[in-house]
Amino acid sequence: MERILVVEDETSLRDTIAMLLRARGYEVEAVPDGRSALEVQAQRRPTMALLDVRLPDISGNDLMTRLHERDSQLPCVIMTAYGSVPSAVDAMRAGAYDYLTKPFDNNDLLFRVSRALGHRQLTNRVSELEAEVSARAEFTGIVGRSQQIQHVLRRLGRAAQSETEVLITGETGTGKELVARSLHRGSARAAGPFVSVNCGAIPISLAESELFGHRRGAFTDAKADCRGMFELAEGGTLFLDEVSELSPELQVKLLRVIQERELTRVGEEQPIRVDVRIVSATNRSLADLIAEGRFREDLRWRLDVFQIEMPPLRDRPGDLPLLVNHLLDRASIECQRAVLGISSEVAALFGRYEWPGNVRELSNVLRQAVVMATGTVIQVDDLPSYLLNRKLHSSQSAETPAPLGAVLADAERRLVESTLAKHGGNRTAAAAELGINRRTLYKKLKASDSSN
Repeated sequence: MERILVVEDETSLRDTIAMLLRARGYEVEAVPDGRSALEVQAQRRPTMALLDVRLPDISGNDLMTRLHERDSQLPCVIMTAYGSVPSAVDAMRAGAYDYLTKPFDNNDLLFRVSRALGHRQLTNRVSELEAEVSARAEFTGIVGRSQQIQHVLRRLGRAAQSETEVLITGETGTGKELVARSLHRGSARAAGPFVSVNCGAIPISLAESELFGHRRGAFTDAKADCRGMFELAEGGTLFLDEVSELSPELQVKLLRVIQERELTRVGEEQPIRVDVRIVSATNRSLADLIAEGRFREDLRWRLDVFQIEMPPLRDRPGDLPLLVNHLLDRASIECQRAVLGISSEVAALFGRYEWPGNVRELSNVLRQAVVMATGTVIQVDDLPSYLLNRKLHSSQSAETPAPLGAVLADAERRLVESTLAKHGGNRTAAAAELGINRRTLYKKLKASDSSN
């Protein structure tokens, strides 16, 4: 049940409000002063508060500040005398959700209470989603709040709960192995090994031995029995990266292992049972390769039972500031350099560049820039030469360093405006998608207006 704190020193009005709210099914704690209100909050944890602007021991605004120190999300509606518009404005600036002028209509009071409680529920839901996103990012290592990344995380969570084969698709550098490792960590096989194989990097002559193992003497350099990648991944996950590069002969053998759950080492005849979950990845279209006769269709459907597609970085520009922050911190630690941010011109260049190498390219660029940087802020001259050739002039000066949050303000502004436009100006929906509360969205919009 919703619990409403009413703080009003006039006894008759306090009793009237309490009776009206209780008649609507709310639990009410009605008190005459600020000291009693703070005691009620400590003991009863109200979900919203109605506060008179003038109280015998403290002002309504000061009491609201004290209440927010304990519960920053508590919606407060300030009650003020008719005509006291300045005091109502002051209350809104101090953090009030809404205000009522006395005398007020009962229906107006109930409407504002209902709206404030709805705001509290929405705020709580947004906070839950923010915590969920943060927890997922911390667990998976996948950075981003875009719809595309949230879609990936949702599918990853579902796939982790099953034992089925998973195919991860996407361009080079989008983070397919990161998804595979996250899938393993979230599965029932997390205690088992995670074995990664780059199918495109294994010499054809050794590929069968690498995957399935061999017996001593099976070929010239076989000095001892050797377990292959499948056996090394026993009880865990085998990640076949660039699975599209497997030879036709190995495709046949891989299909048999998936179907029969057993393999035969090179040079042996007796099959060996294996308990392995297969996760594969490709940056090429298997359908196109099948049409060209270069990939088996029956193998494709064995591998592609559940698909997770990683979006290219250019399709999620709103994640760029988060990724720059994350990767810059990591590069600074790895290189033991105190680099704190990027210049405004670098930020402009990053925002306009299409990143064909995706997150891997961004990570590489930042690592090189950290090594080259002579100060705490990365300048354009610190970037790799191929990016300098693509330099796009910005109206901002590259000589004015700023922390990462400041230099990426323009990118944040564009993200906020595009999200707001997407939801037809609905600020509540836009704030929910952005993972912030509505009050924070108002501040960002106000800051954007003042900067134009």
